Amino acid sequence: MRLPEHRSVLGVRVDATNYLEATSRIVRWAREKRSCYVCCAAVNNIMEARRAEDYKIVMDQADLVTSDGMPLVWMLWALGIEDASRVYGPDLTQRVLEAAAADGLPVGFYGGTEAVLSQLVSVVQQRIPRLQIAYAEAPPFRPLTDEEDARVTEAIHQSGARILFVGLGSPKQDRWMHAHKGRMRAAMLGVGAAFDFLAGAKSQAPRWMQAIGLEWAFRLATEPRRLWRRYLKQNPKFAALALAQLWRAHIL
Repeated sequence: MRLPEHRSVLGVRVDATNYLEATSRIVRWAREKRSCYVCCAAVNNIMEARRAEDYKIVMDQADLVTSDGMPLVWMLWALGIEDASRVYGPDLTQRVLEAAAADGLPVGFYGGTEAVLSQLVSVVQQRIPRLQIAYAEAPPFRPLTDEEDARVTEAIHQSGARILFVGLGSPKQDRWMHAHKGRMRAAMLGVGAAFDFLAGAKSQAPRWMQAIGLEWAFRLATEPRRLWRRYLKQNPKFAALALAQLWRAHIL
């Protein structure tokens, strides 16, 4: 399957897709038992890829990079893809779960805390009774040993999960998926805070704030100690670099 139309945003590929197309691709890969991964990219991913060459490789080698944040959608529009739309990790998660249930594809969850994961599984089972949840694990908040990682990889493989939702936060989840590509027959989705949102552990920004690109302000207000560095340092730098890219392309 060919990649959708895409553009380079500050040197990082971002695919112009939508919920229907992205879900269709993921389900097809799952049916084919293809080992692949999807990154839901926001400003943080782009800036991390500029900072760390190894992470840029992770992003470049992803099978699909969605525009999770509105600033990336705006850049796709400015770079000539007028029908580009946001493909937000939590919403994509819900759609892929529903499609997996309809197709009889077992899914797995890897990430979060034990409490959040337990609540997530409960909520998802209530919402989508036909869904087959084959695997769920909340790993410790430290690097796994080689033996532990081998056990997790084998457990996922033995579970039969064909779609694995990875909620470790970026960039950790993206590096994890890249390292495990080819080691398990599953389509992996890095979905960030989707576990917390779907489980009801954290509140999402109102839709109107998401639509105008102010979700970052809501999240900063609710988690200032954890997120201030990401948003208050990276967002202005991204804006300046993005304007410079558009200027060099004679768009501004």
